[in-house]
Parts: sequence; C-alpha cells; structure tokens
Amino acid sequence: HANDIMHGKLSKIHHKNTGVFTGLSNPYTATRYHSLVIEKGTLPACLEVTAWTEKDNGEIDEIMGVRHKTLSVEGVQFHPESILSEHGHDLLRNFINQHSV
Repeated sequence: HANDIMHGKLSKIHHKNTGVFTGLSNPYTATRYHSLVIEKGTLPACLEVTAWTEKDNGEIDEIMGVRHKTLSVEGVQFHPESILSEHGHDLLRNFINQHSV
C-alpha cells in the first residue's frame, strides 16, 4: 500500500520519457484514486520502472509506471483518463500509437 491514502489526490509523476510517457512534461500531475503500489522489492527482473513519485530528497518514493523489458507491455498506477490528470489524452494517444496493429 502507498505511504499515504491517495484516493482522489494528485501526485507529481516523474518518468523516463519512454513508452507512453514519450514527450510528456517531466514531472507532471496525475490523479490517483487508490492507494495500491508496487513494492520496490517485489518488482520482477523482467520489468523496469518507467515512472515514479519522489521524496523531498529526490529519491524514488512510489512506483507509478512499469514496462516489460522484452514484451510490448506497460502499465501505470494512476488514472490518466481523469480530468485532473495533465497529459492524460497524450499518454493514451501514445499508448494507442505504440500498440496499434
């Protein structure tokens, strides 16, 4: 679980400017409607962290995006479709453009 309850709250999302995050401001604000997170110590070796929140000292706090290292699979831990999320349409457009057949 997240360090704090994040239902309907905003977070600054930092990212690697790859995959669905390509071309987005860094950081940008996204809306979270749950308090679930990936525990850093449980992340399998096949996944790489692509987005995160940061502590005040600049360290990664909570994982907000992951991408498979060899497969075309990625996910986010926030709601890009929310009206309060910046760049939500851009993120979804990136997903469609990268994963369209």
